[in-house]
Amino acid sequence: MKQGPDCYYANLPRAGLGRRLGAACYDLLLAAAVYVFAGILGFAFFALTSRLGITSVASDQALADVLRQNRLYHGVYQCWLMLWVLGFYCFFWSHAGQTLGMQAWRLRVQHTNGQNISPVTALARAFWSLLGLGNLWLVFSQQRLALQDKLTDSEIVQLPKP
Repeated sequence: MKQGPDCYYANLPRAGLGRRLGAACYDLLLAAAVYVFAGILGFAFFALTSRLGITSVASDQALADVLRQNRLYHGVYQCWLMLWVLGFYCFFWSHAGQTLGMQAWRLRVQHTNGQNISPVTALARAFWSLLGLGNLWLVFSQQRLALQDKLTDSEIVQLPKP
């Protein structure tokens, strides 16, 4: 019989929709904080590049207006913000199997054999979750698997009380 930390997590019950949504609410607050932090960094970088003359900004225009109105700058800025939020989820899912919200609700994301998911699988989970709508698949699933679980061969399990 295989021994090790992965065996402990291999046969735990899968989490239902209520617990997942509870953890998602916690994580949404953390993701918003990451978004704001990334926004501050991105805006500071944009201000620095405009001050150095790398990006063109008229002297009478506010930086925030240029960032919002110029499609290229706005698109790059939005991608920057989304990468940070995506990175937040992918990092915690692939390294610890849990975000802070998942810890509070005693949930863990893993492969069905109990092993941590890879960063690539975490990225695929984020994509297939369809901004959380993939969890609605749980309503119809006999196996308690969301759309992102089924498509990435992973699951969210409920951890026992300590």
